[in-house]
Amino acid sequence: MMSFLLYFVISVQVTVADYQGIISPVAAEYMTRVIKESEARGDHLVVFTLDTPGGLDQSMRIIVKKILNSSVPICVFVYPSGARAASAGVFITMAAHIAAMAPGTNIGAAHPVSIQGKMDSTMVEKVTNDAVAYIKSIARKRGRNEKWAEEAVRKSVSLTAEEALKENVIDLVATGIDDLLKKIDGREVEVQGRKITLETANADIFYVHMGFRERLLAILSNPNVSYILMILGFYGLFFELSHPGSILPGVIGAISLILAFYSFQALPVNYAGVFLILLAMIFFLAEVKVQSHGLLAVGGVISLILGSLMLFNTSASFLRVNYTTIGVVVGLTLLFFLFVIAKGIQALRKRTVTGIEGMVGLKGVAKTSISPEKPGTVLVHGELWTAKSDEEIKRGDEVIVYKTENFTVFVKKLKREEDQ
Repeated sequence: MMSFLLYFVISVQVTVADYQGIISPVAAEYMTRVIKESEARGDHLVVFTLDTPGGLDQSMRIIVKKILNSSVPICVFVYPSGARAASAGVFITMAAHIAAMAPGTNIGAAHPVSIQGKMDSTMVEKVTNDAVAYIKSIARKRGRNEKWAEEAVRKSVSLTAEEALKENVIDLVATGIDDLLKKIDGREVEVQGRKITLETANADIFYVHMGFRERLLAILSNPNVSYILMILGFYGLFFELSHPGSILPGVIGAISLILAFYSFQALPVNYAGVFLILLAMIFFLAEVKVQSHGLLAVGGVISLILGSLMLFNTSASFLRVNYTTIGVVVGLTLLFFLFVIAKGIQALRKRTVTGIEGMVGLKGVAKTSISPEKPGTVLVHGELWTAKSDEEIKRGDEVIVYKTENFTVFVKKLKREEDQ
């Protein structure tokens, strides 16, 4: 019993949490939650494995603030090979008590970009100077290379893992979690003004993952997913309005739109783009109801393309809709309405097959004699019709209808060569 209790007294727990993706409100919520829970458990260390192209400044600052004020040592590990800590990821990595990278990773390119279109030169200078001051203060606090940190913001320079170690941007290069914990064992870090010696060589590892809600929100914060959800939402409502009572398309459309507009909260949405896409759907709906010979569909496609390109007004590529996604959506839309227009033209050219107009071209049998002066009766399509003719037709002759007028059919004698 005593040995069992002794084990829990001397055991060391390290929490390992993984984050891959854009630094968004979801990332800030997840990383701050992990730190809070680790503080409550009294963990010895928290390791974040990170792979990010960057993200939102506000979310990044929330994470950095939590790391700088954590009562538990934080290690940010750019991992696995092929991962990167770009833009906002640079600030987060440099804010950690221990900064590490795996071979084959890179760090840098932290120049700030606007998420609401282009900034004028004055605003660019203000934002850049603010970011420089922030990252230099972080680097100074952690004893890292302030000069390189400034160049990462001003000139968007980047380093490989080995170069970052040489330039005193990070503390070590490790091949994996086990290698990382062995290499930082015995290191001394300062946490809230007190020195802590890390004892991680034989630590128990506790892995933390995103909850279902966080994973769902992370997926929704992807601009491509938001765009597709919005298009699905509009299409669902489009089919519901064009085919009232179908219900399922309307339900799916409404849910998709709500999810899309929820995700727009974390993205730089240009609502002119949203309205252009909505206008495109109105054009498409009108095309189904009105015979515009394809003009409304063409206007809808143009509006859809412009709206898709304008939807997320930012110079940050990871916050824009992928051009391939736009191409697929517009292409499928165009193919669908080309099909609808083709069917409409085909219907216009097709011979009428209902009502008395549909009698033209049908064959029948004269039930009485018919002459130019005297109408008679013919059996056509199983029905008896009053018939007129410009020629003499005897009872029993085969006839063909060539014209209709009111409820009278005009027939002529069916010649033998027409039967063949």
